[in-house]
Amino acid sequence: MPGTEAPARTVLISGASIAGPALAYWLHRHGFAVTVVERAPELRTGGYKVDIRGVAVEVADRMGILDDIQAAGTDMRTGTYVNGAGKRIATLPADIFGARLDRDDEIMRGDLARILHAHTRSGVEYVFGDSITSLTPTAPGGGVTVTFERGVPRDFDIVVGADGVHSTVRRLAFGPEEQFSRHLGSYIAAFSLPNTFGLDREELYHALPGKLACVYSSAGDPAAKGLLCFRSPRLTYDHRDVPRQLALLESAFAGDGWEIPRLLRAAREAPDFYFDAMHLIEMDRWSRGRVVLLGDAAHCASPASGQGTGMALVGAYVLAGELAAADGDPSAAFARYEAEMRGYVAVNHETAQKFAKEMMAATWREIRFRHLMMRMLPHMPWKNLIARKIAEDVQRAAGALALKDHPAPAPLTPAAGPPYAA
Repeated sequence: MPGTEAPARTVLISGASIAGPALAYWLHRHGFAVTVVERAPELRTGGYKVDIRGVAVEVADRMGILDDIQAAGTDMRTGTYVNGAGKRIATLPADIFGARLDRDDEIMRGDLARILHAHTRSGVEYVFGDSITSLTPTAPGGGVTVTFERGVPRDFDIVVGADGVHSTVRRLAFGPEEQFSRHLGSYIAAFSLPNTFGLDREELYHALPGKLACVYSSAGDPAAKGLLCFRSPRLTYDHRDVPRQLALLESAFAGDGWEIPRLLRAAREAPDFYFDAMHLIEMDRWSRGRVVLLGDAAHCASPASGQGTGMALVGAYVLAGELAAADGDPSAAFARYEAEMRGYVAVNHETAQKFAKEMMAATWREIRFRHLMMRMLPHMPWKNLIARKIAEDVQRAAGALALKDHPAPAPLTPAAGPPYAA
């Protein structure tokens, strides 16, 4: 039953990465007037490869973007571990190395962002180069007055924080990030670099005790991507202080061999350098009044889960559908959204904690044992069974929700112009 609050029809979404545009897509189809505000001056198209698995594939299909996702897929072929001299120790096909599932598509984060923007920019107001500075309830049962760094104040019926793990909306509505963040004991850096390695849809990994270095290339991308991960207690730095982040990364990998010095130089030169802790965002509730959180802002599962993008797509579908089903009654819709998503999020958090511990071997002995097992695996008659066993936890997390049917008009037609233009 709808509540006594005035129906919500105008929605402000903070964040134009994945969760925000995905929610904008569904809300626009359900008849809401949507504005997306993004701090960056233009669409951010960097980032590493991401998986769309299980129920998220079904959401992408319902959005009409699955063909676009598959056309822009990474088409990774092999994963290889190398030693300090660059010698290939073990090579596995991508379906085994990456624990690929039957319902599993892989795409660069930036390509997915372009696809979502192309399918929403003609019907959704995008405001780049601005961010929210305050949120004030207009009246009991009313909307929210929002002030911005650059734009004039505006009133909205609902405000959605889809602005990532370091969410400004969450801080303004719920309090400091520290009370919701659980550190998983490691850090990750990602960046683009020239493909001087000559890679073709291949990942190279070099393991050190408590550390992991990776470089890979994906289909259609002339550049390569670098990843550097290391175990560490929680470090102190500002998440926007790139020089400090680079210094921490260089300190962690100082004196290490293989191509790590070259990767560190590339990280310093990269325009899309990313650095963050692997941590979970854990909250008792994701809404307060007319403000609600979505994606990493609500329940980040860290890169260790491999499910952040999928959870964003699924959460956007669920939240928009519940708002439409509740006829714009936020309190009823937010309660149903949380009830539907909580179990799915909990399973993915469990998976993230498990994989975060397993990503980096602690000792040289562990590393040598892993290399031995990977060399043996292609020759084992039961290798496919082993691959499926590896994927079981991923499959359980990716499929831990059954989608409701939320009728909506026909899918939106992508805006005219260059493919996925910003």
